[in-house]
Amino acid sequence: MPSGTPNQNPEQKARDKIDLLLNDAGWVVQDKNKIDFKAGLGVAVREYPTYVGPADYVLFVEQKAVGLIEAKPEDWGHKITTVEEQSKGYAEAELKWISNTERLNFIYESTGIITRFTDARDPKPRSREIFNFHRPETLLEWTNQGSTLAGRLLKLPELNPQGLRNCQTIAINKLEGSFKNRHPRALIQMATGAGKTFTAITSIYRLLKHADAKRILFLVDTKNLGEQAEQEFMSYVPNDDNRKFTELYNVQRLKSSFVANDSQVCISTIQRMYSLLKDQPLEDAAEEINPAELVQPKEPMPVVYSEKIPPEFFDYIFIDECHRSIYNLWQQVLDYFDASLVGLTATPDNRTYGNSVVLPSTTVELLSVYTCCFSDTQKIPASGESRKPSTPCTSLSTV
Repeated sequence: MPSGTPNQNPEQKARDKIDLLLNDAGWVVQDKNKIDFKAGLGVAVREYPTYVGPADYVLFVEQKAVGLIEAKPEDWGHKITTVEEQSKGYAEAELKWISNTERLNFIYESTGIITRFTDARDPKPRSREIFNFHRPETLLEWTNQGSTLAGRLLKLPELNPQGLRNCQTIAINKLEGSFKNRHPRALIQMATGAGKTFTAITSIYRLLKHADAKRILFLVDTKNLGEQAEQEFMSYVPNDDNRKFTELYNVQRLKSSFVANDSQVCISTIQRMYSLLKDQPLEDAAEEINPAELVQPKEPMPVVYSEKIPPEFFDYIFIDECHRSIYNLWQQVLDYFDASLVGLTATPDNRTYGNSVVLPSTTVELLSVYTCCFSDTQKIPASGESRKPSTPCTSLSTV
């Protein structure tokens, strides 16, 4: 637990916040002179000595060193990525007091407000911002895996187009190219009736089967859309297996506070997911009406850490009708998860390309991140021209 005496300098204050974040995520925080590896599955040791100097925190799981945290004051938030080389140096250094022959793979930089994470096992490792530190059981699971999700994505087999429309084939291939290039967000635009949900389920099936994704969230904003999605999952039969999707994988539409740990696909309204993260009850009527039609607060909906549904709970989130304003208001629900986001829409607007979940407003000029799959008779629009493709054209934007 954090020291009872308030720390004074900015870095010590940051460490107090980091201690609290670690406690929330299931870690036992200890001083280097009071180490007890049997105190919990995961132990975070402050100021652990290495042969290149003390690391701010070294993370142990089942008494084995697996990661570290480089702590910085809060005012370093805008330049936290500049210390990644320093973190890497500690991760590759030999630890004192124990025999470690391998580098530490799970590397974090944190101010207690902003936390970034790098998995050194990834092909071409790169950092990403996360809501909180991963739980010890998560790092144990990842340690025991032979490869990372990013590595497995590179080995996805070629898509069999049998039973798929041309626009669906293009969308899936482009989306998987986005995954392989490590884009954290993507947008699929398909005209109404072109089969967005079928396309999404095909992609989800391939992620589960060939990339060994652990769990995927299909997010909607009304109960009716959730029921429709559930029916499509139940009726979907892949072109390489005679069994239905729900015979191969566990699909759960969330109707209460219960989330099955063995669910591989969860279908939920964003309202219910918010209630789960806040550990608050939700009336069924709250899912009947599109929240965008109700009077909403102007500020984003705050969320807090959930032990039951930690940030790493989902690998991917597919967001149906992502152009709707509700996803802007409830942005923090999406930012909570350490997951890649895939937006689905037939009618993107400025919110979709601007302040919404899929493409942040800080994106460079749209044309540089916009990949559009037009027919041979169409052309990619010039900057400023309309980007509404004709039926059944498919667009994929990535960031």
